[in-house]
Amino acid sequence: MAYPPTHPKGDGFTMAAESRVRVPLFDGMNRVPGGLMLIPLILGSIFGTFFSPALEIGSFTTALFQNSALPLIALLIFATGTQVSVRNTGPVLAHAGVILLTKSLIPAGIVIALGMIVGLDGILGVSILALLVAVDNSNGGLWLAFTGKYGDSRDRGAYMASAVNDGPFLSLLFLGVSGLASIPTLALVAAIIPFVLGMIVGNLDPKWKSILVPVPNIVIPFFAFALGTGINLGNVVTGGVQGIVVGLIVAPFTGFLVYLGYRYILRRGIKSGLGFAAGTTAGNAIATPAIVGGIDPTFAPYVEVATAQVAASVLITAILAPLIAAFVLKRHGALNSPDDEVVAEVGDASSADEAEQAKEADGPRL
Repeated sequence: MAYPPTHPKGDGFTMAAESRVRVPLFDGMNRVPGGLMLIPLILGSIFGTFFSPALEIGSFTTALFQNSALPLIALLIFATGTQVSVRNTGPVLAHAGVILLTKSLIPAGIVIALGMIVGLDGILGVSILALLVAVDNSNGGLWLAFTGKYGDSRDRGAYMASAVNDGPFLSLLFLGVSGLASIPTLALVAAIIPFVLGMIVGNLDPKWKSILVPVPNIVIPFFAFALGTGINLGNVVTGGVQGIVVGLIVAPFTGFLVYLGYRYILRRGIKSGLGFAAGTTAGNAIATPAIVGGIDPTFAPYVEVATAQVAASVLITAILAPLIAAFVLKRHGALNSPDDEVVAEVGDASSADEAEQAKEADGPRL
């Protein structure tokens, strides 16, 4: 059926739409390392701080821009699971284990050891509670956004480390050596189920892999904005210099530990710089001090300041970690996506085949 030029399916309409001048919002965000996550996160924090009533009018507006983080992250986790084949499960688990060890267990152990020396008051106005909560988790959304652009399925699948360390689980584990609290294992299992289901679906029907490939680019800006609405810039300011210093320490220190794991345990070579992208504090960690204080009144006096300091660390590390990771990758000539590498390899192979064919066409030379 033929359509008139002005019809949405007509050639005239298509040409006019393609020639229309548009603002390159998506490309602009992608020019910033981790920008697909970072820029909406900052915008969300601005809206959440100064225009929160506009986000609370209800219906679809509130559902999408304020309350969508968890379901959209769950969808991203499911989509990530579909990209992991059974034969690659081992490498994915290895990457997740290394990240969990270097980003959570080792830093948390160091903080606990420090606490045993200096007490719960911590150092320089930063309590042990704030330090522990800032270092023992990571921003899984930012990790997925960054590795989605510069990593491969092993890196994206390693988000499972964030599923384990996200929330109060590890903080309660390390602080609970004296029986402070029990670990909610059911909640931990619930966090991993979408990934496992996605992996099952993707292996049963590979078509789902291609269908869900665009999911990261679609959902990341929206859940990042929703997460940002929970970060009150007033708390970041209240946290003051101490909170900013915590973020400035967490990003390079914990990121460097993950970098060492990527380089010397996983042997990722020039791609080891991806490890620095894990040097973050999860947005959900902002609520952890209150949870810990509610379980053990001993920590109650530290909750308010610790919350502000962790909020500052969330924002600072979300900015700093991808910048450091991008710098290290670029320095080693690895600031590219695996797709680009595949295209380059195909191009090199094609060039080699053409050269060989040309050589055969010339015939033997006397």
